[in-house]
Amino acid sequence: MKIIFIGDVVGRSGREALSKYIPNIKKDFDPDIIIVNGENSTAGYGLSETHSKEIFNLGVDVITLGNHSWDQKDMLSYIEKNNKILRPINYPSRVPGNGKVIVETKDGKKILIVQVMLRLFMNIALDDPFESINAILEKEILGKTIDAIVVDMHGEATSEKNSFGHFLDGRVSAVLGTHTHIPTSDGRILENKTAYQTDVGMTGDYNSVIGFEKEGPIHQFLRGYRKNGRFRVADQKATLCGVFIETNNSNGLADNITMIHYGNNPSFFSYKT
Repeated sequence: MKIIFIGDVVGRSGREALSKYIPNIKKDFDPDIIIVNGENSTAGYGLSETHSKEIFNLGVDVITLGNHSWDQKDMLSYIEKNNKILRPINYPSRVPGNGKVIVETKDGKKILIVQVMLRLFMNIALDDPFESINAILEKEILGKTIDAIVVDMHGEATSEKNSFGHFLDGRVSAVLGTHTHIPTSDGRILENKTAYQTDVGMTGDYNSVIGFEKEGPIHQFLRGYRKNGRFRVADQKATLCGVFIETNNSNGLADNITMIHYGNNPSFFSYKT
């Protein structure tokens, strides 16, 4: 199976990058499914119903969220109407929406997409991410009940992300990090054939501080407070970052992970077994 996963979309420029580069991605990789983390798509804070529809209309199959899931209040209700928008599975049980979905590809294969939020430095009340994912994988067995499993691992600390990746190694097709908005250069296939990257990076304006105009975060670090309330999203030309995963048709494990950057100078960095 051919899987595209695109990192955190930030603001208007990030959405424009999706619109510009998804046709290139389809041509270059011919994916069976496209997954996008969209939790910063609306002015850098959350995802609105309007912008979720805009992203789906580009040919995206599933949108994941994260710690900004509810910054746009209409998502509290809209997420109940669209099961292909995912919030973390380990939010408390009464939180709206779902954290997983099974999508069937055109050739009849089934892929499970799960989002989980890690806890270190996140300052949110969350259930145990390790136990939460275990409960799912006890029912959905890679290569038996399901053809591929992709986990969006939304978290801050590289140590916790590394631990989570090794914890799932051999049980899922890919564990892909989001949230920190900086692409790490460690895209690889782990010992038991799970594709892994600590953070796939953002889709947004990199002449910024993680997608926001530089002056705001610098002011906060210097003065200890935000000058204008929320930071303003940077809105110049964006780079699209993500990964391409190829899985083995017999067992669902990863044969290849390719880190992808589309911008002024598109680049691809591949790791194969």
